[in-house]
Amino acid sequence: MTDFTRTKSLFAIPDGVIYLDGNSLGPLPVAAAERVGRMLQEEWGKHLIKGWNVAGWMTQPRHLGDRIGRLIGAADGTVVVGDTLSIKVYQALASALELNPSRRVILSDTGNFPSDLYIASGLLQSLGRGYELKVVAPEEVEAAIDETIAVLMLTEVDYRTGRLHDMRALTRKAHAAGALTIWDLAHSAGALPVELESAKADFAVGCTYKYLNAGPGAPAFIYVAPVHADTARPALSGWMGHQAPFAFDLDYRAGPGIERMRVGTPPIIAMAALDAALDVWDGVSMADVRHASIALSDLFIREVEARCPELTLASPRDGTRRGSQVSFRHPEGYAIMQALIARDVIGDFRAPDMMRFGFTPLYIDEAEVRAAVDIIADVVAHRRWDGPEYRKKALVT
Repeated sequence: MTDFTRTKSLFAIPDGVIYLDGNSLGPLPVAAAERVGRMLQEEWGKHLIKGWNVAGWMTQPRHLGDRIGRLIGAADGTVVVGDTLSIKVYQALASALELNPSRRVILSDTGNFPSDLYIASGLLQSLGRGYELKVVAPEEVEAAIDETIAVLMLTEVDYRTGRLHDMRALTRKAHAAGALTIWDLAHSAGALPVELESAKADFAVGCTYKYLNAGPGAPAFIYVAPVHADTARPALSGWMGHQAPFAFDLDYRAGPGIERMRVGTPPIIAMAALDAALDVWDGVSMADVRHASIALSDLFIREVEARCPELTLASPRDGTRRGSQVSFRHPEGYAIMQALIARDVIGDFRAPDMMRFGFTPLYIDEAEVRAAVDIIADVVAHRRWDGPEYRKKALVT
C-alpha cells in the first residue's frame, strides 16, 4: 500500500497553498534542488567536460527512459528522454507515416492538444503528396477508423475535459484496419496506469513536467515498440541518434533501437531534476495512485455540484472514464480562477470557459479537497471574482 503521507513530505509546496494544477506543472520535489546543485558543483564544476564519461551524462537519456518506462508499461530499452514534446511528436509521426507508405490520412480528434495538431499540419505541408489530417470529435474516433487511415494520433487524456480514451480498444481497431498508433501521454504518465506494451501501442510520447514533476521545460520522452525499433527511420537525424557519434561520419547511420530517436545534446541540468523527481515514485503503486485520484476527484465533483450550482461539469462523471483532472465550465471561468488563485487555491483555465483542477494523491488529500471547495463556494456564491483585477488576462492562463 502506497504511503501518501510520505510522498507528500517529498514536495516543497508553500504553506497554505492548495495546489490543484499538477496536470499543468508539477510542484518542486524537495530533493530536486539538492540534486541539481550537486550536478552543477560536483559534476560540471569539478569534472568539466569529463562529466560526459565520469558522471554518465551520455547514458542519462536511456537510464531515465527506463525509469519512466516502468510507469507506463514499457520494457527497458524502449523509451528515451530528450528534446521537447513537440519534437517527439514530429519524430513519432514522421516515422509512423514512413512505416505505412501506401496511406495518406492521419486521424486525430478535437480533444487532442493543439500543439500535436500543429506539428501534424506542418509535417503534412512539408510532405505534400496528398496527405490529410482528419480531425473528428473524441466520441467519433472509433467509428472513423477505417482502411484509409495511416496513423491514429491521440492524446490519451483530453487536456480540457479529462476524458479518457480506451487505448487498448482503439489500438486494436486501428491495427485491424492496418493503421499504426501514436499515443500522447502528457496527461497520463504519472496520473494513471498505462500499459503500452500489452496494449500493443506502436509509438508513444509524453512530457515530464506535469505529473512526473520534473520542472518547467523538463525534457520529453518517446517510446517505440520493439517491433519497429530497428526499422523506424528517424526523420530528425541528429548527432546523438547516430550509430557512432564520435566517429564523425559525414553520412548518417541510425543508432540501434530506441537510440536512433535521440536528436540533440541531452539537457543534463534538467535531467538531474527529472532523476530526483522520479525518486518520488520508488515504492509507489500506480494502482494506488489511480484509486486515490478517482476518490478525490469524485469527492470534489460531489461537493462542488452541491454547493456551486452555477458551475457546469465538463468532465466525465464516471471516474474510470477520465484522467486525474476535473473541469467545470462558467462564462466567467477565467475571472473565477484568478480569484481562486489569489486565495491560494491554484488551478488553471482553458478557453473559452473551462476551469481545470488536477488531483494528485502524491501531495493532495481529502482535507485539502474539502478546504478548496469551501473557498470555491465562497468565491462563486459571493461573486468575489467580479473585479477588474481578475479579468486582466495574463500571458499564461
